[in-house]
Amino acid sequence: MPKVVYPGSFDPVTNGHMNIIERCAERFEQVIVAVLVNVEKEPLFSAQERLEMLRLCCGHLPNVEVDGFSGLLVDYVRRRGADFIVKGLRAISDFESELQQALMNRRLAPEVDTLFMMTDVEYSFLSSHIVKEIARLGGAVGNLVPPAVEERLRRKLRSEG
Repeated sequence: MPKVVYPGSFDPVTNGHMNIIERCAERFEQVIVAVLVNVEKEPLFSAQERLEMLRLCCGHLPNVEVDGFSGLLVDYVRRRGADFIVKGLRAISDFESELQQALMNRRLAPEVDTLFMMTDVEYSFLSSHIVKEIARLGGAVGNLVPPAVEERLRRKLRSEG
């Protein structure tokens, strides 16, 4: 069975992300959840915090590894010896930008294919951005993120405010 890389910023990890990770863990021999470290973005959580949260959330999945990377995704995939990139999709709007990225990755690394996986319908509206916005405005996010993430999100937002 192949090894896959599931990349993202995961700022923070949501139940939609976990849905994709858990389904990949059932279907592939090894899943590498790769946290993008992008110095041009200002995430709410540091790369280290995002890695820690993902490790907590994925601890029950023995074939899932959490790692960080910067630079080109295809270079990372090659270094890790992965067979595929997995990208989660929620809606048609995701597909357009993900298709462009997949086509460019294919051009840069013809041996690396991208697999698209639709999230379960209950998460089709969910994004890290929406979770942060709801939490900042005092809304309940317990059904949108894993419990370990909810607590860290509340603490982080309290420390900012």
